[in-house]
Amino acid sequence: MPELPRISGDDAVKAFKRLGFYEARQKGSHVVMRKNDRGCVIPLHKNLAIGTLRSAIRQAGITVDEFIVADKDK
Repeated sequence: MPELPRISGDDAVKAFKRLGFYEARQKGSHVVMRKNDRGCVIPLHKNLAIGTLRSAIRQAGITVDEFIVADKDK
């Protein structure tokens, strides 16, 4: 499995948007991203913990490879 990059919550939101997700709502520092019947929660921290990012990717129903490609398409 490829290594996840150390990114901020804002960068993670941008990567999920490139994958077709949209911001459904935000409460405090947490953004809920949705796409069809899938969704994930992204905390808007300066540096996301790798486990937190991996959990959001799993919730969204995408692969780590798909996320890395979307993150590199800046």
